[in-house]
Amino acid sequence: MTRLVGYLVRFTVILFGYAVASLAASAFLNVLFLASLGYTPEHGHPTATASLYFSIPFVALFVAYFALMPACVVILVAEILGRRDWLFYALAGAVVAAVFLGLVDHSGDTTFAVRDTSAIMAVIGSGMVGGIFYWLSAGRWAGSWWQGEPGSEEDGRTG
Repeated sequence: MTRLVGYLVRFTVILFGYAVASLAASAFLNVLFLASLGYTPEHGHPTATASLYFSIPFVALFVAYFALMPACVVILVAEILGRRDWLFYALAGAVVAAVFLGLVDHSGDTTFAVRDTSAIMAVIGSGMVGGIFYWLSAGRWAGSWWQGEPGSEEDGRTG
């Protein structure tokens, strides 16, 4: 019964980490695109700042939707291998974003395809930011649900 509770707790932590990663990637995209349009904090109007309170969670829904399947594969691999380093998650976030861009490019919908180099780099950068924030919220404990305590007989290590 304790193992089942451990699985449920880990699954909840993974979902929380995915939500945090989606919000972070969305915030990064929002800030990048606002900066590319010339918005700076010195010129900030209160309505522009207030609009971020709506646009960041709204864009996060799309980020979470489009990145779900590649991110599930990456999370599963990280959990099985027990990867707990930030660089793995940053590079995995870039791979998830690149897979998304590849799928969009090959979908046949030319109005939705991203072909501008700066937009491609922004999406890949947001994937990296999302990966780092996933690591901060959930990835540091990857694989802990099936490994025993360090130093015990159940930790899976020999010697």
